Amino acid sequence: MERTEEEAGRRRRGRTAALIGTALVLGLVAGTCTGYLVQAGRTPTPLPPLSQPVLAQARGQAPAPLPASQDRRVRTDGDLRELLLKKPRGAKHTEWLKDGVRWLDLTALAETWTEPGEAFGDLVRDELRRAAMTVWEEDGYTVEIRLTQFRQEEYTAATDAADDAQRWAEERPNKNWAIPGTGNGRAYVMTEPEAEPGFVPEYTAEAHAWRGDIAMNVWVTGLKPVPKKKIMDVAERQMERL
Repeated sequence: MERTEEEAGRRRRGRTAALIGTALVLGLVAGTCTGYLVQAGRTPTPLPPLSQPVLAQARGQAPAPLPASQDRRVRTDGDLRELLLKKPRGAKHTEWLKDGVRWLDLTALAETWTEPGEAFGDLVRDELRRAAMTVWEEDGYTVEIRLTQFRQEEYTAATDAADDAQRWAEERPNKNWAIPGTGNGRAYVMTEPEAEPGFVPEYTAEAHAWRGDIAMNVWVTGLKPVPKKKIMDVAERQMERL
């Protein structure tokens, strides 16, 4: 059976394409082998060194550690009661605090709030570490200072404690001033006496600030208005010890 010219032409084109494809494959294989042999015969190029230059070490003695008077961490990790401001000469401690200072455990500290149960939970959540207080009487005024220290593993609870105390103080008519050197610390003198049933009306002043992990609270009460100078003096001198 004779093939038509068209079939013969198609087959020839098919053979030609197959031959060209085979030649290309053989060419690629041959080129790859040749390149490998050439590369294998060359001298290896050395890699750059991985190690870094040796740094010169400082010589001489290490700096001496700070004395406790300058190392705040040493002071605040010691006896918290030692950081409380000492009573002035001529002042006397109250009858219920004859030793002058005392520790406040979690329960005792919560009892100083109007809602002890709620305060207890707040102090646990705020990671209370410890608290201490001192009270003295002088010139017709009672001065109370409280230092509250927090662990602060989760957040800066001392800052929140001082801020909360400031907000509560601002709820009453007052005059207030920034405490120098404390950032956001403030002192408040209440312009109206605090009157409770069964008690003689008293004038009060407060100061609230924080430094590091310690919140400071100061209260001054008396039967006459508290001078700005008095609350500011106590607050500034106490903060200098932190």
